[in-house]
Amino acid sequence: MDFRYELVHEDKHSGARLGRLHTPRGTVDLPTFMPVGTRGSVKGLTIEMVRETGAQIILGNTYHLALRPGEDVVADLGGLHAFTGWQGPILTDSGGFQVFSLEKLNKIDEQGVVFRSVIDGRLVHLTPERSMQIQQQLGSDIAMVLDQVPPLPSPPQVVAEACQRSLRWAARCLQVPPRPGQAVFGIVQGGLDPDLRRISAQELVAMDFPGYAIGGLSVGEAPADMYRTIAATTPYLPTDKPRYLMGVGTPTDLLESIARGVDMFDCVMPTRNGRNGMVFTHQGSLRLKNQCHARDRQPLDRQLVTPYSHYSRGYLRHLFLAGEMLGPILASFQNLAYYADLMRQARAAIANDSFVEFVAQQKANWSSNSNQSTT
Repeated sequence: MDFRYELVHEDKHSGARLGRLHTPRGTVDLPTFMPVGTRGSVKGLTIEMVRETGAQIILGNTYHLALRPGEDVVADLGGLHAFTGWQGPILTDSGGFQVFSLEKLNKIDEQGVVFRSVIDGRLVHLTPERSMQIQQQLGSDIAMVLDQVPPLPSPPQVVAEACQRSLRWAARCLQVPPRPGQAVFGIVQGGLDPDLRRISAQELVAMDFPGYAIGGLSVGEAPADMYRTIAATTPYLPTDKPRYLMGVGTPTDLLESIARGVDMFDCVMPTRNGRNGMVFTHQGSLRLKNQCHARDRQPLDRQLVTPYSHYSRGYLRHLFLAGEMLGPILASFQNLAYYADLMRQARAAIANDSFVEFVAQQKANWSSNSNQSTT
């Protein structure tokens, strides 16, 4: 099967899109959320549990896997699919975000990035070409170009230079002979500047990537700024190719971004929050360590049935307070299952041209309890 995006339906009252992403390893229903398996593992969950959440595609991280165990080790063990046991599609990011998040440990120039390994302190040189080669050895189905993510806020000149450098790096990534069956996505940069976003999108589209990501957001800017930037970007992306918003986000962020034409998401929030005792439900978010849940017999989510939904909120609270590892595992599972179910419901609403009403109802549900928050 070739890599192909299929636009099934567009919501009549918003920019929301119902689609399918066809890959050699299976079809992904869009919009979708991708659990993050940074080091070849979605934290706290077996790959069988990840499947049970309803996930259809997962994400791995080039930077971390290249440092440990090394892309050559992963390749010798059969590539990421055999290595992790996940036989569906896998997307790998390029390492660009880690360059941003570890900016005090690296030096960026036109050739690429030189940084010190957080594991053993050795110097590592990551170029656009090297990032592509690593992702080819990992054997992912979707590889991302190497980009430069400027912190926000940054001086306009810094954002413009990072945007232009990212475009030059994207062109270099395309010069690397492709791995059969692996698609490469371009990444739109430009900070919060709508003109830079337009220029970046238009130049990437001219390079004719199989898909496009919106990068450099959810790095500290206000949600309204992020939504405005997404709305200024998606009109310049092809309607016949997938659109991926990197590193986002809250349930509200997902729905607002879908309304602006985004198809794919990833974020560590479901598992990170789960490990810290915060769970997302269709009734709103719950802080399991709160005293109000001590004798609560309710399941975590009254609208979502999972293989583990028979456990009560009171039991989950006990596990966290007792330091039992099962607590973070079950909370992480709930959060990923909730995100998958939210995407399923969003797809159904788009198909019925009722996405705007669906978003309004979700927000009403989330705000109905003063104990609950999705922001």
